[in-house]
Amino acid sequence: MNEGALKILLLSAEVAPFAKTGGLADVAGALPKALKDLGHDIRVAMPRYGCIDRQRFNLNEIISNFCVPLGEQLEMVSILEGKIGEQVPVYFINNDQYYQRDGIYMYSDDAERFLFFCRAALELVKKLDWVPDVIHCNDWHTAIIPAWLKTMYRDDLFFKNTVTIYTIHNLAYQGVFGERIVEKAGIKRYLSGMPAGVSSEQQLNMMGQGIFFADLINTVSETYAEEILTPEYGEGYDWLLRERRDRLYGIVNGIDTEVNNPATDPNLFQHYDQYNLASKIENKLALQREVGLTQAARVPLIGLISRLSDQKGFDLIRQVIEPMMQNLNFQFILLGTGMEEYHQIFTEIKQHYPERAAVYLTFNAALAQKIYAGTDMFLMPSRFEPCGLGQLLSMRYGSVPIVRETGGLKDTVQNYCPETKQGNGFTFKEYDAIAMYTALVRALETYHYQEAWQNIMQRGMSAEYSWRNSARKYEDLYRRALACRAEHPVWQELAQIAN
Repeated sequence: MNEGALKILLLSAEVAPFAKTGGLADVAGALPKALKDLGHDIRVAMPRYGCIDRQRFNLNEIISNFCVPLGEQLEMVSILEGKIGEQVPVYFINNDQYYQRDGIYMYSDDAERFLFFCRAALELVKKLDWVPDVIHCNDWHTAIIPAWLKTMYRDDLFFKNTVTIYTIHNLAYQGVFGERIVEKAGIKRYLSGMPAGVSSEQQLNMMGQGIFFADLINTVSETYAEEILTPEYGEGYDWLLRERRDRLYGIVNGIDTEVNNPATDPNLFQHYDQYNLASKIENKLALQREVGLTQAARVPLIGLISRLSDQKGFDLIRQVIEPMMQNLNFQFILLGTGMEEYHQIFTEIKQHYPERAAVYLTFNAALAQKIYAGTDMFLMPSRFEPCGLGQLLSMRYGSVPIVRETGGLKDTVQNYCPETKQGNGFTFKEYDAIAMYTALVRALETYHYQEAWQNIMQRGMSAEYSWRNSARKYEDLYRRALACRAEHPVWQELAQIAN
């Protein structure tokens, strides 16, 4: 290990390629590889869900059954080890009672499942005698760790020099549970020392614990870090985030440019790069043929890969989808699942416009890659978007993003200006259906100027959105946390309460 290298434990409820429902898994699967390339001893821990095949991922048991406390009970756990890439160890917390299920979330005992995961991860590193400099926690599922290290584990010399980083991927999902979970978490005696609104003896907010206790907090874009300081985006915690804003940072996510590479992606009909855009047209024609759209090289094809929800802007699309289809010359392909009302709306659109609309109410990873490669434009009209990966992936594959200026979308997509010929996409500010419609019209009009359009495509394809830059910023954040290990304002008070 290089001199000055850090020992980092990253905890996540989902990690690609083992288990994934969204962008969190992509971050947890790609960031460790980039940190490893910088010379750090990075290790990852996650639950071993029933959907994770031991043979497929070559998982080996490294620790047989040992006891982990949860509340007043002791539970047995074993540890399997796999790898991200060739070098990053992944420790799988193996307990059939909590994790031998097909899914990841949405179970009645989710609170216990993730509390147990966190407790087992802390006990695991002690059993390995591997002392992390930094524990990097992600979203509500691991937010209890910073609280435990400042309360239950505060006198444990094993963790005396360990700091915590807490990453908020989406503030809207907070992990709120009742009094029974307060008891299970083992921190009831400390709650009276917290400001009103963080948690109480009757209700535990996991996200609130992470924000309150972490040494440093970050979220997944600079703009989102500013937005969540306001009541509009703060989800009830803007006051606490403002109080801790001196320890709040924004770092935009990257993408795995080795996996997501149009020159090598095995899912594509034909490979291409920014210097050979003619081959991208072949992907468009093949995609149109595969999904049943009229094959037309010069008719703009718009892609949407998304959860179908109001947060993702589908309430805006609903308002103008009929005028769009009637008045604008384009095709679109939608891939995703979500609210039933949107399933119904887009099913009807597909029935009315079968040669212009392709709708897949599911998720298909291979088809997603074909959509990035085969479309001309990619629509993301989100109400809020902490970072967003779709716009980064679309630009990587030469599909020009059309986005609302919020969160990571604002940080990564610059509006095209025909006068200066600068910009890598098309944006709109107000969360308004007409504003979105206008941005679409601008994109569709610009599309017909082939030289300008190719310049926009190439600008997006040549941009540096790999994890290397983001990993260096996380490295700086870790070192900053270690350097400024100043006491939390209420730690002394909590210690007095505990005693």
